[in-house]
Amino acid sequence: MNRSLKPLKENIKKMGAQMTDSQRRFLQVLMSHGIMEGSAARALHRHCCEVHKVHYAHDKLDDFVNVINVQLQPLFMQIRKGVSEDDGRQYYALVNLAETEITKMASDYAENELELFRKTMDLIIQSNNGFASSTNILNLSDQLQSKKMKKKEAEQVLQSFVQDKWLSEKDGEYTLSTRCIMEMENYICNTYQELVSKCNLCGTIAIQSQICDTCGIQIHLPCVATYFKGQSEPHCPNCNEFWAYEIPVINRPNPPQLQSTAPKEAASTSREQRRAVPSTSTRRTNRS
Repeated sequence: MNRSLKPLKENIKKMGAQMTDSQRRFLQVLMSHGIMEGSAARALHRHCCEVHKVHYAHDKLDDFVNVINVQLQPLFMQIRKGVSEDDGRQYYALVNLAETEITKMASDYAENELELFRKTMDLIIQSNNGFASSTNILNLSDQLQSKKMKKKEAEQVLQSFVQDKWLSEKDGEYTLSTRCIMEMENYICNTYQELVSKCNLCGTIAIQSQICDTCGIQIHLPCVATYFKGQSEPHCPNCNEFWAYEIPVINRPNPPQLQSTAPKEAASTSREQRRAVPSTSTRRTNRS
């Protein structure tokens, strides 16, 4: 189990007086996954309410989660809602607010592997399109200060980042995954203040986006597709100038479902279970 979740698991039973059994069950299942697509979270919400015979309202998931978050505050944890930069779908993730920088990954990776991740994040965020090529990342392997790696070793570590859903890969290029952006939002904003902005429409970090040539606001590609859908002459929602970019078409896959109607709350949190984050593989427009 990830060490950051141990205090939470140890305190879940103590929260029984403040949370309903349905909320405690919801938290246990989400904890085993780490992150969950919105439709799966809504299905879990319904399942938990039905199992414990409490009132279920399909539009009250956020209220349901807010009650849990109040109890998580003393543990510096939070269930956070975010958006996939790939297709715009919502996700719910259990986030440790007490940990900073890349320490969230410290229990799973060696020091030089964490350094490689930091340098990879630098490449991605400093790029014009929100991606870094495998070639450029692997070239960092002999520049590590903690302990140099062979390129073959670095390639294996890079695949681990993808498997654990910290990075997403498409055609040999890498970007930050939904899980990474949600869990490391504060670190990204503080570390890359001059390079990272939030989407003008949804308010979350925009790594892959289009940028208004006039006022400089950024909008996620899925948000662009939704906001300007059907408009022959789109205009910036901030300055009203003509939006001079091609409007992307976002194809949303069928949402994943929980594997059964009775999730296994008691299952241990393996690395396989924590790999429940989708890929993000769209591009943002060149800043030049």
